[in-house]
Amino acid sequence: MKKILLIITICLTVCLSFPQQVWAFCGFYVAKADTKLYNRASQVIIARKGDRTVLTMANDYEGDVKDFAVVVPIPVSVTKEQVNVLNPKILERLDAFSAPRLVEYYDYDPCAPPLPVYKTQEAPGVAREGGARSDQALGVTVESKFTVGEYDIVILSAKESQGLETWLIQNGYKIPRGAKELLSPYIRQRMKFFVAKVNLEEYEKGGYVNLRPIQVAYEYPKFMLPIRLGMINSKKEQDLIIYLLSDTGQTELTNYRTVKIPSNVDVPEFVEKQFGDFYKAMFTRSYEREGKRVAFLEYAWNMSWCDPCAADPLTPDELRQAGVFWYDPNGPSDVFITRLHVRYDRAHFPEDLRFQNTPNQELFQGRYVIRHPFRGTISCQAGKEYLRRTRQRQEREAQTLANLTGWDINKIRQQIDFVNVHGQVEDTPWWWRKERPERNR
Repeated sequence: MKKILLIITICLTVCLSFPQQVWAFCGFYVAKADTKLYNRASQVIIARKGDRTVLTMANDYEGDVKDFAVVVPIPVSVTKEQVNVLNPKILERLDAFSAPRLVEYYDYDPCAPPLPVYKTQEAPGVAREGGARSDQALGVTVESKFTVGEYDIVILSAKESQGLETWLIQNGYKIPRGAKELLSPYIRQRMKFFVAKVNLEEYEKGGYVNLRPIQVAYEYPKFMLPIRLGMINSKKEQDLIIYLLSDTGQTELTNYRTVKIPSNVDVPEFVEKQFGDFYKAMFTRSYEREGKRVAFLEYAWNMSWCDPCAADPLTPDELRQAGVFWYDPNGPSDVFITRLHVRYDRAHFPEDLRFQNTPNQELFQGRYVIRHPFRGTISCQAGKEYLRRTRQRQEREAQTLANLTGWDINKIRQQIDFVNVHGQVEDTPWWWRKERPERNR
């Protein structure tokens, strides 16, 4: 309780240092746009310092686990000691901490302004033998194989993509035929292939409900994430959430544009109950406006604090689980998170993602604001002016929402409780109820 009171006191102090119209990151979080909004959103954590990388991949696989297989290009060969299996809650924690959020404020009585009061809401063996052709004939070398947790893992190198595709199919990996087209560029770059499938005995012994994330540590000067193999199974657009952890500041893409998601805008009160629909519509509209060739920055922050907090910052143990190998709990906090949201397909993302860590520590979050009007009795001249300005504000909120989402402006207005000059709530004005031509809106 003392901690909560301290946070509230600090927030109120900061907020009261600025006029109401420019309050920045105070307020209280009431909803968030996490990965649950998307049916098949893949999640990846990349913790990198210098040339050292810890990559964590979450499996959103649906179906019989005996058919599961993942093939990931990696720049160097790795050993069993460099591979780990994680509790999926670490991804849930990072998602919750960095998700775009909705916050709310309450207007105070303009005739007797007290300190603002805010409402808080809590809101069986690897790669079986056999096949028509030998590994050597196919140009495939098995560099190592081992089991970690419920996964049988093989590290491969290959001389040509047709041979690698044939080897994978002959050895029981359920990959689509035709994968050679996307395997070929990685073979030309002399990359290795991290191949995993489920060890059914270990899986059943562990009593797992879902497949757990796989984590790989390696050292390599190039900072990249292969995404093209993710396009083998689907010709549709796919969502990818990337949590990038560095010791310096924001992590940036070097071969695609990064655009900040529209943020820090006021939206109508009813959006609180439709926040998921709002965010999906806004993201899709922004994605289309940008030509479908950009990554969206949804969050950038020092991981030692948050404002407003959609979830508590990660503990030292959770940071280590996430791959932050350099973290020293007795030293300065030097973990910065960048959350990127990429919606990609073959046509618009022909290259893998390439990154660089930067010293830029600019803070950013996808943040959307609800301002609840004062709905008590108005008994002063200042109150009448407040109502006039609030009515204008509500109309601006409606227009902003329509512009961000593409939703019909009249349907938006019909869901807003507009204030009137007497300080009471009135229905949507009659002249906005009827559908009108676009030119008259």
